[in-house]
Amino acid sequence: MTGSRPASALGRLALQPWLWAWLGALAVWLATIAFTRGQGAGEVLTAAFTFGTFFVIVAIGQMFVVTLGPGNVDLSIPATMTLAGTVAMKLMDGDNGMLAVGLLAALGCGLAVGVFNYGLIRLLAIPPIIATLSSSFLVQSTAIWTNRGLRIKPPSALADFATAKLGGLPALALCVIALAGVMHIVLTRTPYGRAVIAVGQNPRAARFAGVDVDRTRFVTYVQAALFAALCGFCLAGFSGGAALNMGEEYLLSSIAVVVIGGTSVAGGFANVPGLWGAALFLFLLVTMLNTFGLGAGIRLILTGLIIIAVIVIAGSSSRKREG
Repeated sequence: MTGSRPASALGRLALQPWLWAWLGALAVWLATIAFTRGQGAGEVLTAAFTFGTFFVIVAIGQMFVVTLGPGNVDLSIPATMTLAGTVAMKLMDGDNGMLAVGLLAALGCGLAVGVFNYGLIRLLAIPPIIATLSSSFLVQSTAIWTNRGLRIKPPSALADFATAKLGGLPALALCVIALAGVMHIVLTRTPYGRAVIAVGQNPRAARFAGVDVDRTRFVTYVQAALFAALCGFCLAGFSGGAALNMGEEYLLSSIAVVVIGGTSVAGGFANVPGLWGAALFLFLLVTMLNTFGLGAGIRLILTGLIIIAVIVIAGSSSRKREG
């Protein structure tokens, strides 16, 4: 009887969809350091946490949106990052005393974009994909008009924090790990988190159960924009200023991290632990293929095949768990 308990615990662990993202990250890291005979193993891992941090920030917001059900996705994330970073850097103008003002301005940009996105979805009945894609053009144009070709350096306090390390790990990554823990509690233990899952599973049943579906969707889209704005603010501090293309790679990456991390694209099921595993996996995968010295075409093919394999394995585990 006692022997069956560890076995059943391992069985339940194997059915967790987030596990495969972490195992994939571990596998590609081990393959990389095996190829380099251990050289630079710590540096590669530190870099993975550094750049994975920004993927996780935007993926948290995207995860809640995707959990609302089929068709729900925020394609305005890159533009929101750019606008928030640009406005914040311009207001602060390198002054440490304006740091709080810059952060509030960045979050204000995110709030405005989130409200605008949901206004298109709710008031004009535009599908979320089209609504957020359309708004992204307007937001990006606003960022271009605000930036006007300038690249203003961030305040030294922000730059120092964004690049600082504690115990070998980026300080910003440690903060985002804590943030992810908080959002995991929000998802699993709060009325809002349970409402998001309920809406994703069956919005009509959720409405009959007393869930304010419209308010839940509104909060979720605003939240996604706020996380994108926060990421833009932090990324501008890390990279030495806001650039008009700073959010480009986060469009598909934010969705890939969510899906690879085990969140169901059909809605109604999400998990936060998988986001970090997926972010590390994506960065380490690219690093591994570059280390192997493969051609660009081969790298793209292998990247796609490996990502598909991880998603299929995680998806089959999720179906077995639900069954």
